[in-house]
This record gives sequence, C-alpha cells and structure tokens, in this order.
Amino acid sequence: MSIILDRPGATAASRELRADLVERAAKLVPLLAGNAARTEGDRRVVEENITAIAEAGLLSIMQPARFGGLETDFRTMLEVSRELARGCGSTAWVTTLMNVCSWFTGLWPAEAQQDVWGADPSTRVAGVLAPTGTTREVEGGMIVSGRWGWASGSAHSQWALVGVPRGEDQGMILIPMSDITIEDTWFVAGMRGTASNTLVADEVFVPAHRYVSVPAAITGQLDLPFPDEALYRSAFVPVAALVLAGPQLGLAQAALDLVIEKAPRRTISYTFYENQVAAPSVQLALAKAASLIDSAHLHAYRAAAEIDEAAAAGTYPDYDARALARMDTGTAVTCAREAIRILMSAHGASSFAESSPLQRIWRDSETASRHAVVNPEVSAEVYGKSLLGVRGDVTPLV
Repeated sequence: MSIILDRPGATAASRELRADLVERAAKLVPLLAGNAARTEGDRRVVEENITAIAEAGLLSIMQPARFGGLETDFRTMLEVSRELARGCGSTAWVTTLMNVCSWFTGLWPAEAQQDVWGADPSTRVAGVLAPTGTTREVEGGMIVSGRWGWASGSAHSQWALVGVPRGEDQGMILIPMSDITIEDTWFVAGMRGTASNTLVADEVFVPAHRYVSVPAAITGQLDLPFPDEALYRSAFVPVAALVLAGPQLGLAQAALDLVIEKAPRRTISYTFYENQVAAPSVQLALAKAASLIDSAHLHAYRAAAEIDEAAAAGTYPDYDARALARMDTGTAVTCAREAIRILMSAHGASSFAESSPLQRIWRDSETASRHAVVNPEVSAEVYGKSLLGVRGDVTPLV
C-alpha cells in the first residue's frame, strides 16, 4: 500500500517497527487464508492462527512496554489488522479486539494492570463496553452481575473488561474469565469465526481498583497511572471506533486482489468478451472499487494520524475533532463495504458460491460494518451537527 499519510512527529524508528510488524502480519496471510473456512465452520478462530499471531508479537502491539509489550500507535494497529484481514476477517477482528482491550487495560490504575499482566505478561483481554450489568457497592469494591454480548476474543482471553452502571456514573470493570461463564450465542451471517459470545457474571466481587469511569475516559479526564506513556493518552472514543476499520480495509483489499487475479481466466456469460480483462464494464468497476479502497485508507489513516499526534503532544482532541474522527471512521467503513459490493458484481454470480472466498469476505464486511460504534449514519449526524455548533445531543460516544 503506497498511501503514506502519517502523523508529522512519527520517528524513523517507529516507522521501521511498523514496517516490520506489517511484514510479520503479511507472512501469516497464507496460513490464515488456509484456515479461514475451518475458522468459520468451527465458529471460532483456530488456535494455530492465534498461536502464530502471538509468536509474531502481534498481540502485544497495544500492551505497555512495562510488561514487555510493543506499545506502538494506532496507525500501526490499523495496518496490522488490515494485513491479517487479507487472510481471514474473523481472525483479524478477534486480534483487533484483543489488542484494543490491551489498550483499554492500560487506562486502569497500576494495581489493576498488575492483576492482569503481573503474573503472566502474555495474558489476553476481551471486552464489551455496553453497561448492561448491575453493581452493588460493598466494602472494598462492588458485587457485579450481568450479561454482556458480543465479546469478540473471549474464546482466547484470560480476562474480560465489561461495562457497568455505578450510581450516577458508568464505567468499565476488569474480571478474570475464571469468575464468569461464556454462553454460546454467536449465530450470525458473517464474522462467524469470531466466537463473539455472551459473558455472564453472577454475584462476582470486583475490587474498587478494577473500575474506571467511562465519561472521564471519553473527555480525557482519567487520572492515568503512567501519564508519560503517550499511547494511553489517546482519545477514547476515536480509538474505540477507528480500530474497527482495520479489518474492513483488509477485507476490501483481499476482494480486489482476488478479482484482479481471476479476471484473465474468467469469461462474462452471454457476451463476446474472451475474459473479464477485455470488458470495459469490469475495468470501470475495478477502477471504482480500487479508488474507494484508497479513500477508505486515506480517511482511516488521517484519523489515526490525528489520534497519534495528539497523544504524542499530550493534548486531548476537543469535541469537534473527535466528531471528525468518528466521521472518518464511518466513511472508511462505508467506502470499503461499497468497494466489496462492486467487486462482487464485477466478478459475477459465482461470487456467491460457498466455495468462493468472496462470499465470506462480503458477509464478514456486511456484518462487521454494522457495529454500533462505527455506525456511519450516526457518525455523520454527530459530525454534521458539530459543524453547525450543535454538540452532545446524539450519543455520549464522541
């Protein structure tokens, strides 16, 4: 990918590390693609994929260096997610969610981070931000019960972070997976391999230090335990939304690559064209799809550059800047999704054969792009109102 757009302060060392990590991810694409049908059939990412990704260091990119993590940036995370998705959308999605949950964990007090990673720095975290649980205050913490769906990555994680109400506040708590159960509820059309099932807690004690306030996180008012770590100064909602665009970029690129590869050997039924390469309709479709994929990258990379640069500078983006980040994310996801739709039509009806990877790419994109945090219509409303000076009346997640 030749799109360079990056934050002005990115160092040569950070770009070299990013290039190395992206290369590691690219080398895994054949393995992930070979396991994609099995991942979908098993309704969970095969362990061979998770092991390979972990061994390549790609599950530590958002983890604090204090625990052996790489503590990179969000442009790096986008590119790694994109590469993995060229092989398997479900694998990329699960990796993305576990990585961003490592970033969320970096917002907690030092004692909570020690709980998660102190004994085993390779510990992985899954999570659900929606505050669907209940809490009851007790000495030293709270008693928590609830159900949280959909917990992508929970099949491969040892800890969970989940949203809860707490009096007039709403927040997130950290719970060991050993204290909760996973209910098998993930029966869906796309992203079938993510095992995004439902977490269930019944009267679980959570120490007070394992709670953080979401409103404080959204407005950049958390008392970070290690304020010199730039990565964890990043804007909360722009991060939570943008990371979900990474797999979409890779799915779209995988679809484009496949259609281009097959075009010389595919005819167009009931026409005089020897193959798709000779057909102007296919040429135009590929040009449109490729341009949309470029646009998706540009919007996503601009958002990443803004997030990373503000974090490096120690400034927290204001409401309007955060609204633009949501708009960029929604636009990136929409462009990638539309590119895949165009490519499905250009490739022909056989795109929908169960043996074709294209139909899985299409289903994965259509499903994942409906995640509530990246909802393009909501994002557009938030951004349009912010341009007119109207703020804070659509969603708290800005």
